[in-house]
Amino acid sequence: MAALDGFISMLNNWMYSYIMIAMLIVLGLFFTFRTGFVQFKMIPEMFRVIFEKSTISADGKKGISSFQAFTISAASRIGTGNLAGVATAIALGGPGAVFWMWIIALIGAGSSFVESTLAQVYKVKDGDVFRGGPAYYMEKGLNKRWMGIVFAVAITLSFGLVFNAVQSNTIAIAMNEGFGVSRYVTAVVLAILTGFIVFGGLKRIVHVTQILVPVMAVVYVLLAVVVLAMNITEIPAMFMLIVNSAFGLQEAAGGALGAALMNGIKRGLFSNEAGMGSAPNAAATAAVSHPVKQGLIQTLGVFIDTIVICSATAFIILLSGEYLRADAQSINLTQSALSVHIGDWAVIFLAVAIFMFAFSSVVGNYYYGETNIEFIKESKPALLVYRLAVMGMVFFGSIAKISLVWNMADLFMAIMAFINLIAIAMLSKIAVKVLADYSQQRKEGKEPVFYSDSIDGIGEVECWERNREE
Repeated sequence: MAALDGFISMLNNWMYSYIMIAMLIVLGLFFTFRTGFVQFKMIPEMFRVIFEKSTISADGKKGISSFQAFTISAASRIGTGNLAGVATAIALGGPGAVFWMWIIALIGAGSSFVESTLAQVYKVKDGDVFRGGPAYYMEKGLNKRWMGIVFAVAITLSFGLVFNAVQSNTIAIAMNEGFGVSRYVTAVVLAILTGFIVFGGLKRIVHVTQILVPVMAVVYVLLAVVVLAMNITEIPAMFMLIVNSAFGLQEAAGGALGAALMNGIKRGLFSNEAGMGSAPNAAATAAVSHPVKQGLIQTLGVFIDTIVICSATAFIILLSGEYLRADAQSINLTQSALSVHIGDWAVIFLAVAIFMFAFSSVVGNYYYGETNIEFIKESKPALLVYRLAVMGMVFFGSIAKISLVWNMADLFMAIMAFINLIAIAMLSKIAVKVLADYSQQRKEGKEPVFYSDSIDGIGEVECWERNREE
């Protein structure tokens, strides 16, 4: 295992040092400028459309709403990356890693808008619901099914298997720290619970996530606000520490420029998933009148994930001073930091919180794999094997070494993002045209409705014809 861990770590260093950092920043800025800074300019519109009801088809069936699609993606975004991932970034890269997490979120939000809008444009009907995502827009928008298959395999391995091992690993550590529960016991329980959910289908996933995600996010943020209020006089110094450390000006605080940059971007990407190609799979499920609506909502998700929830964890840790400990790592660091502020009961509270956060991520991650398996080929035996493999990786992750599961996640994350960023760069002109169509209708006082013949060069589109039965 040690040799495998070392090899994967070496590949990660190469991928992120020479490829991913440049791609994420350069293309993120490119999308930001091409869309006219949509992630900043249209924030009020994001809040307007998030609670919009889903459209109803001609046969009277109600689709998945914008908010429900948002919670599926949030279930994957809001999880281990917010609690354990932020702690890992600070432990390895120092306080400056927080600054680079913010930057990658602000820039990456432009990538998130483009990929989620494209997912809506090229979605397909699957019975009573929609499916879509990068594999679908690679096939229909770029006419490159082979590229879609490569991505489908990558995301299935990444989210369905590797990322779920990360989630269960964090749950097992937290439950062991908080309640003394054996990691093997946690492994068995999580595998059984995962099986119950994944064999229930998309509707059950939606019902679970739309209840768990908003509640746990609000409670956790409120707790962070309490901590900030308790340490209000230290807040200016904390922000100075973050900025100074981000540029290597305060190495004694932990982590020089390179380490802060690398770990901030890695953990930021893992947490908010902007440009990775995961959230578009959830965005495509929504029954909306215009693709841009889901583009805006998923962009809002990036901000909520990183600027709000990741920052909440970072502030709790930095204001405690626990990150300076030599043994600081993963969820343990977040638990010890919170206990400094509000007492030992915080360890138990966070064990429960991480279970809710991470298990909802297992649910969201599973769906991403399922929809991409169906893209490759609709096969009940393949889906059965996948579901059993998900349960197996949840079990494995619960008992595996921390560094191995995180390094595996980083590697597969980079592979996914590399493929997806190339695709959305090639299709960005379509997203820009669709955005222009939406903006024009809003200027005219209309509730935007999209049709495939509204713009040219769109390629093969299934769900936006004028004569479609909706």
